[in-house]
Amino acid sequence: MTTDDPNNDRTPTLADVARLAKVSTATVSRCLNSPDRVIEKTRTKVLAAVRDLGYAPNFNARALAAKHTNTIGAIIPTMENAIFARALQAFQEELGGSGVTLLVASSSYRADLEEEQIRTLVSRGADGILLIGYHRDPKIYEFLQRQGVPIVVAWVFDPQADVLTVGFDNFTAMKALADKVISMGHRRIATITANPEYNDRASERLRGIRAAMSEAGISATDLSIVESAYGIDEGGKALEQILAQPVRPSVVMCGNDVLAVGAIARAKELGLRVPEDISVTGFDDIEIAKISSPPLTTVHVPHRRMGKEAARMLINLVNATKDQKNTLIETSLKIRSSLSKR
Repeated sequence: MTTDDPNNDRTPTLADVARLAKVSTATVSRCLNSPDRVIEKTRTKVLAAVRDLGYAPNFNARALAAKHTNTIGAIIPTMENAIFARALQAFQEELGGSGVTLLVASSSYRADLEEEQIRTLVSRGADGILLIGYHRDPKIYEFLQRQGVPIVVAWVFDPQADVLTVGFDNFTAMKALADKVISMGHRRIATITANPEYNDRASERLRGIRAAMSEAGISATDLSIVESAYGIDEGGKALEQILAQPVRPSVVMCGNDVLAVGAIARAKELGLRVPEDISVTGFDDIEIAKISSPPLTTVHVPHRRMGKEAARMLINLVNATKDQKNTLIETSLKIRSSLSKR
């Protein structure tokens, strides 16, 4: 459209694009929805017209017709560190390959905020939602069921769960690491963890440490527990609390790699050698674990695989193409030099 066009202030339509590109409206629609079905010369001409006019498809109208918005929501506890980044990236890539847009929100580990975000995503027509962990008011699950919005819960696995899950067994994963720690001679153990009352992943990991200690005949009173928010600075502050206690542990098992790196940094600032004076372990095996000094012993979680599987499960649920089953993602130990024998 030229500047002297009396209609140049109105929203451009599909017909306007077709007129400018000198093709049919059906060809424009095909080019936007199935570009592989349009020859390159025509596709280039149509896309140029789309850009020149500033045309945007009316997805609301399309969604009403299809009864889908082609959007899926994900609510993660935090965006402030890399714990959830790798899986969410793979989740988005898998959705994008199916023409689905991702809407992301962060709950800041607040149950009230997460509930508000769930209701907002539903009101905006999200076809499905990815959630992290089980722990939330049962009324939220009832609300989602009444609304007909499918969900997948990640970072946890329970074959008996009432909701569809894709993730790992937090208890088994942390118990395996604790078994290894104990086998290396550690008897005085401390842990830095999120509040287990409001975080089911944290509570299961703590239960794994306790189970390993019990099997090894180590008294539960020998476990020092410090609760902390997740963050590098918070990990350092939690370590100070541990060191202020009457008996110094020989190892600090952290609830994730971010806390562990913070604990290592603070230990070194205080003149302690890791692992000679105190060993430190993490959980997740995010990138920072490999470049930590010393490199961090941790539990490797296949985050990308978990993200892809979650996306596939949600897409299939939305499209009702096949029955879905809970998916177990196996973890493994990464023994690096932040852990030594005692």
